[in-house]
Amino acid sequence: MVQDEKLHDGQGRSDTPPLSESSEYIVTFDGPEDPTHPYRWSRFTKLFISITVCIGTLIVSYTSAVFAPALESAIRDLRVGAEVGRLGTTLYVLGFAFGPVFWAPASELWGRKWPLTAAMLAGGTFIIGTAVAQNIQTLLICRFFGGVCGASQLTVVPGVLSDLYDNRGRGVAITLYALCVFCGPFGAPCIGGFIAESRLGWRWTLYIPAILSFANGALTLLCVRETFAPCLLVAKAQALRRQHKGNTSGGIHAAHERVEFDLRRLAEKYFTRPLRMLATEPILLLVSLYMSFVYGLTYCLLAGFPYVFEDIHGMRPGVGGLPFLALAVGQVFGVGFVLSQQKAYARRLAANDNVPVPEWRLTPTLVGAPVFAAGIFWFGWTGFSPEIHWAVPTVAGLFIGFGILCVFLPCFNYIVDAYLPLAASAVAANIILRSSIAAGFPLFSTQMFKGMGVQWACTLLGGLAALMIPIPIAFRIYGPRLRQKSPMLMEFNSSKA
Repeated sequence: MVQDEKLHDGQGRSDTPPLSESSEYIVTFDGPEDPTHPYRWSRFTKLFISITVCIGTLIVSYTSAVFAPALESAIRDLRVGAEVGRLGTTLYVLGFAFGPVFWAPASELWGRKWPLTAAMLAGGTFIIGTAVAQNIQTLLICRFFGGVCGASQLTVVPGVLSDLYDNRGRGVAITLYALCVFCGPFGAPCIGGFIAESRLGWRWTLYIPAILSFANGALTLLCVRETFAPCLLVAKAQALRRQHKGNTSGGIHAAHERVEFDLRRLAEKYFTRPLRMLATEPILLLVSLYMSFVYGLTYCLLAGFPYVFEDIHGMRPGVGGLPFLALAVGQVFGVGFVLSQQKAYARRLAANDNVPVPEWRLTPTLVGAPVFAAGIFWFGWTGFSPEIHWAVPTVAGLFIGFGILCVFLPCFNYIVDAYLPLAASAVAANIILRSSIAAGFPLFSTQMFKGMGVQWACTLLGGLAALMIPIPIAFRIYGPRLRQKSPMLMEFNSSKA
């Protein structure tokens, strides 16, 4: 009988009292060194899961931009205007803003694996619907819902990486995630341009990411383990109940098994609370606006680069997309720079008893923000004339890509650390805002570059980037004081007291 046995209480003790019929044992991990905790999994397992889910993010971000180089062929085939056709990119990115409201709570109720798997498979289905569309209405609807599914990767993958890595390793893992968020849009114009101009045609620019989505979804389903600790404890509790069969085995349970589906609470956490935080938290609002500008510029350049290299320098589609690779290379340099700061961060973390100070995350922005603004000015004032060799504005892409990553990644980590008890709501607020703003950029980018001229359009964008340089600097100085006065954090702490 189970009452004659001794159960592990999850606190590192095996000499618990006998289980009586009225006893309840809440299953937890067996101390900090429990091998079943995701932090203690093998390096190979953690790397495999991290790479798999980040590749899913890369596929989603690639899909968001791959329709841009296929636009001309698609609007001819579907007999619509260019302005309507650009909605294909806008609605996909807009779907990123709506998706977190569904995928974030799903990842807390059912774990990380199933939302990621379902989203990749459903997203692939909607991409297929886009590829076979015979009218613009079908194409736009499928693009939007494909973006809603794609938001699962943007929303859930940071949670997976947080499940797997502690404060020391999380920053490095999030770096890989951020690289995938931006390398996809910067690689899509080159690859998509060659595909659209080939015998395959514009529809294959969509078939290929659909195939990749199905492959990644199947790999996630078959090979990726669940990483969400509460769900792992549910499985552990079920195994203990099977081991200790009897009338008293029902007293063994994980806390997550007693969580009730509370639609009102989830709506508050992932919809109303994020909106309240944007309205009341200056740190979250200003940093998210800065990140929104950086993210939106990514989709703005989907029009700016082709205009400079195809319309001004006369390159054909595909070849005109190759300069986008400079942006991706710049981001790789940015990753190297951010990782070079990791040892100093680890030392400061160890000296502070492994308690992170959010403002430490902002150090790379001190270099990245000015370089980002300078790269935009460089691109505008060297790309407006065919008399200036095309390599000169291409090199500017190195600085823009470097700046994008060195601003976006530290700011993302800063938001997570600054609002750690409310990180899920803060990340949802950030994704909703930045995706909503970025969705509008494709609608006016082409007209802006043509109407204002490349040099003056980039002067406007570079000026905005320069005006935002003080934002991370100000938060490095005043951030601790603002966080102490945060109404949302004070409200959360008082409710837990």
